Amino acid sequence: MAQSAITPVAVPVSPPAVAKLPIRAIVPWAAFFGLLMLVLLYFVGAEQGAFSVFSGESVHEWVHDGRHLLGFPCH
Repeated sequence: MAQSAITPVAVPVSPPAVAKLPIRAIVPWAAFFGLLMLVLLYFVGAEQGAFSVFSGESVHEWVHDGRHLLGFPCH
């Protein structure tokens, strides 16, 4: 088998530059999604009985399976 006289040259590879997001760009979105999650948690976890904002059982019926999935007691 014939061998080549050319030796491969190692090319230095630098890691890709990581884009850094400033904290000021993240905080408003984090606050928005945090508030959204708290509202969702309220509707799934506490929207019935004494803490009810809306009268009737309509909200309870919409989130009923989610309550059981997350382990909230409802009946």
